Amino acid sequence: MAFQSTFPFEASAAHADASSLLRLVPAHEGHWDELRDASGALREPWRQFFERLGEDGIARLEGHRASVAQQIRDNDISYNVYADNGEPRAWALDLLPFLISEAEWAQIERGVTQRAHLLNAVVADIYGPQTLLQRGQLPPALVFGHPGYLRSVKGYAPPGGQFLQVVAVDLARAPNGDWTVMAHRTEAPSGLGYALENRLIVSSLFADPFRAMHVSRLAPSYSQLISTLVQAAQATMSDDPSRADRSPHIALLTPGPFSETYFEHVFLARYLGVTLVEGKDLTVRDDMLYLKTLAGLERVHVVLRRLDDAFCDPVELRADSTIGVPGLLQVMRAGNVVVSNVPGAGFVESPALHGFLPGIAEVLLDEDLVLPSVATWWCGEKAAREHAFAHLDEALIVPTWPLAARDAPLGVEQGKQRLGAWRERIEAAPGSYTIQQAQRFSCTPRYEDGTLGARPSVLRAYAIADVNGGWHVMPGGFTRMAGERRSTVSMQYGGSSVDTWVLSSQPTSTFTLLPSPMQPADLARKHRTVSSRAAENLFWAGRYGERAENNVRLLRFILGSLEGNDAEAMFATLVELALHCGLVQPGDMSAPHTPQAFERALVANLSESTGAASIGQNLSCQARSNGEVRGRLSNDHWRTILASRNDFRDALQTLMPVAGSNGAPQQAQPNGGANDTRRYDRVTLMNALERLSVQLSAISGAQGDRMTRDEAWRLLFAGRHIERVSAMSAFVRIVAEKGQLATPAGFDLLLQLFDSTLTYRALYPGRFEVPALLDLLVIEPTNPRGIYGVYDRLRKKLDEIAVAAGSARHRPFAELMPPTASLPALASLCEADSNGAYAALISVCDQIGSFAGAAAHEISARYFSHASTVASQVWS
Repeated sequence: MAFQSTFPFEASAAHADASSLLRLVPAHEGHWDELRDASGALREPWRQFFERLGEDGIARLEGHRASVAQQIRDNDISYNVYADNGEPRAWALDLLPFLISEAEWAQIERGVTQRAHLLNAVVADIYGPQTLLQRGQLPPALVFGHPGYLRSVKGYAPPGGQFLQVVAVDLARAPNGDWTVMAHRTEAPSGLGYALENRLIVSSLFADPFRAMHVSRLAPSYSQLISTLVQAAQATMSDDPSRADRSPHIALLTPGPFSETYFEHVFLARYLGVTLVEGKDLTVRDDMLYLKTLAGLERVHVVLRRLDDAFCDPVELRADSTIGVPGLLQVMRAGNVVVSNVPGAGFVESPALHGFLPGIAEVLLDEDLVLPSVATWWCGEKAAREHAFAHLDEALIVPTWPLAARDAPLGVEQGKQRLGAWRERIEAAPGSYTIQQAQRFSCTPRYEDGTLGARPSVLRAYAIADVNGGWHVMPGGFTRMAGERRSTVSMQYGGSSVDTWVLSSQPTSTFTLLPSPMQPADLARKHRTVSSRAAENLFWAGRYGERAENNVRLLRFILGSLEGNDAEAMFATLVELALHCGLVQPGDMSAPHTPQAFERALVANLSESTGAASIGQNLSCQARSNGEVRGRLSNDHWRTILASRNDFRDALQTLMPVAGSNGAPQQAQPNGGANDTRRYDRVTLMNALERLSVQLSAISGAQGDRMTRDEAWRLLFAGRHIERVSAMSAFVRIVAEKGQLATPAGFDLLLQLFDSTLTYRALYPGRFEVPALLDLLVIEPTNPRGIYGVYDRLRKKLDEIAVAAGSARHRPFAELMPPTASLPALASLCEADSNGAYAALISVCDQIGSFAGAAAHEISARYFSHASTVASQVWS
């Protein structure tokens, strides 16, 4: 195709002027060009798009591209790639949509509907009468050798005979313009959430073309999915009086934050209005499935799973699965839960199945396939294998079954292979390999830096079942584009996504799943289920945040004191405090214990890769816990949490410039060991700690001022106060034990750790009196860190949690934590013996720390694990 130096508009002069803003890069040779026809003119959908966009719209494309990146950052849209060691990548979304005409979509819709109907029939037959195996339409080795075939599911009959509720079909356009089926996804099809997020971002940037071109809406498809699941679940609710006249409880089961597509699980659950759960959130009792919530166990009727088949039930499937639900299959067999899609449907994803589907379609549907499959040869059949070797020099070699042929990467990872080089390996295990003819995917336009380039693309279309055996194909889907200089499409290998527009000649529905206007009666019934996992993450988010604040305050004081006049007298106390808070580990400091060795140990333990209680580790854990409850946080709150972790990480990377053997600066990591004699930049560290202190204060403020104060939030409050009262008590106890309580240096230390210096000086200018100090730090109820005040607020909040959660059957928290009035008064705390020891003060600090630890244990057993503690058993 000839190179076009300017954009070939066929419209007005104004549009011709606008075309000079873009430079056109030709599509790959031998690939279908989605943008232009053979003459180089715009295809009709693209002509309409740019005509509606106009000169001003084209001029704003660069700004729109920046807006896409900004929205992805603001919404924290991510994709986890295992090769990145679990670090999420920012979601890759191209600016321009993928356009499909109405006539083309009609053919795709027929083909995808047929495929979904066919695949459901195949799964139903294999787990039922197995006529396909008996008649030789499918080789038994292809089915029974696949790890996705689950013998535990044989004989299971789902409600209405519908094994599949969602089927995804990957389509590519061949060089002649025809659509070809590349793959099927039936196990836990991904992309529905990303497709919706892509639509929300891109359609807002091109609002005029979106409306004028009558782009089909996606919302009805998601509504159809929910409707299908609700209707399928009706049979499971007949014996559940708690759900009378109410919709079934639907849960979206995710593997958790380390899943590749965890973001879309969160987003999809929020959009569909279902509960996002992990396997540990669910439990089976008496052949029923329950969600563990703060208020107890709540029945679950539908599971929309995003968990691979083999991991769903460690009792009957993979015993090493820690992300499944023990007993889930038994609940299915008892007819008490609908699981979508049914575990065991993954075997029809095998690429080898393509070669057998034409014959199966004739047997099961009495139809020819509307859309052809990619040319495929299963090497388990000798004739097919020899035919491929005789007619192809190069092809894609793909595993017949997941994890097969682990000794070498296959398919997309390696691209086309010379078949001759693989013959010996294939002959050794023929059934494990499938040969597919390499396809030249159509090239989709993409905008970048004033240029329209093109990359190969694949469209994933979704079919959603109804309860009558019909199928609805979502008019859009999830289009993926190949990475730079790649001919195959994979998000794992640098690919990006594209919003998919299906055009219509008629105005489209304005239906949306966004909230409709509410009536007063709706508010009275509004109820937000709080899962135990969400509550636990909030509890620990509070604890990690408080730990980080205390450690930062202590470290700043220590670093500022090591070279002061009182450094020698306070050294043992500072070391003890640092050991207690985890700022150093017992074996980190070299002998003798000098201030220099202490300082090196402090710096060596800053990052998250060192001690479990390091500042870096607390920041990382705080971000992870808050990430699990992202929907409860404002954008500013979440950004501050991420910034606190990321900024501190960045600061540590530049903390220790050292000189090499040639005198040139080198970069050193701060965790090189406590005996590392290299020098670090103290000013950089102090600045980083000061910035971190401000960020942590902002996080604490947002938790108190920008979060809904429901029962889950009370646990965040409890977590903070358990950590605070424990830390403050320990600080006072250590200083008192070291004999520093009545010294000016001890005063200064405690006032700084309690963040009470200005308050004390305002109340008692120029005075260093132990009674005044203990009154402010221990007794005073208005001091945010006063020990008795924190303890009393914690007791009251725990009682509020118990009432909200309906915990009447449990032992009252009051019995675990005696009232403040029973604690020693100020006069007793100020009494010192002949050796200057404050025995009553030390004792009460130990007691309060013990009370807080017991409360934390009871919270975990009562609300998170739902285990009956000994105390609870005695009480009941």
